Amino acid sequence: MMSTIARILKSIGAFAVDHKLAALGGLIVITFVLTGVFADQLAPADPNRVATRFSLAPPGTPGFPLGADNNGRDILSRIIHGARISLYVSSVAVGIAALIGVTLGILAAWYRWTRGPIMRLMDVLLAFPGIVIALTIIAILGRGVENVIIAIAIYQIPQFARLAHGLALSVQEQTYVEAAVAGGESDAAILGRYVLPNIVAPIIVQISLLIPGAIMTAAGLSFIGLGVPPPMPEWGAMLQLSMTWGRIAPHMTIFPGLALMLVVFGFNVLGDGLRDALDPRLRGRS
Repeated sequence: MMSTIARILKSIGAFAVDHKLAALGGLIVITFVLTGVFADQLAPADPNRVATRFSLAPPGTPGFPLGADNNGRDILSRIIHGARISLYVSSVAVGIAALIGVTLGILAAWYRWTRGPIMRLMDVLLAFPGIVIALTIIAILGRGVENVIIAIAIYQIPQFARLAHGLALSVQEQTYVEAAVAGGESDAAILGRYVLPNIVAPIIVQISLLIPGAIMTAAGLSFIGLGVPPPMPEWGAMLQLSMTWGRIAPHMTIFPGLALMLVVFGFNVLGDGLRDALDPRLRGRS
């Protein structure tokens, strides 16, 4: 057990040394994840508590370190709880998309008779901008956290399916897979023991690179009033509210915008570092 932990820590240390910017991104991501997990303990106040006498209070006001919004709600508390909502929506949506997309991609590669229908469906979904698909699904299902997750997941499924399809096609041509087929192993055993483990690394990188896009999509839907319903604290909704009050209370725009920018930056550089570390073709260049 201790030796396993030591190897993991050594690998993390080597990654941090070789990919300093990615390590910074990882630190930012971990910080936001912990902030979301422990939001109830970290937030200095109830994010939905209204105190109209402190409406638009500037940063530094006692009890409002980052100021208050037009309803007198503590912006710091809303940003902290907003981290939980943004990371929950994006991670669950991308996780669902990865599960469905990878499954469809592997099936399309292994069973030729499914390749045409599955991949043509993926092509149709990719023909439309993701935000258009998301808006259409929200218009049909209505607002709500679950519906936002479904909308984001559906338009990201094709990206995982196409990636998994290409990777599975290359893996199934390997000698050890052909030997397993000749040995009479079942399809499920071959896919689970030989194909899936050899395509996991690129899938993990894809997940890390698509989560920031999901965060931005969720924020964008909330910004136009079709995402997470009020009064739930969500960064996009906070930025939408600041459109009215931002001129006289710029802190309503600055702090949610910084939180959104930092978490997207963290995931992007972490994903780039993971891609460089896990792709053997790129290791020599880093």
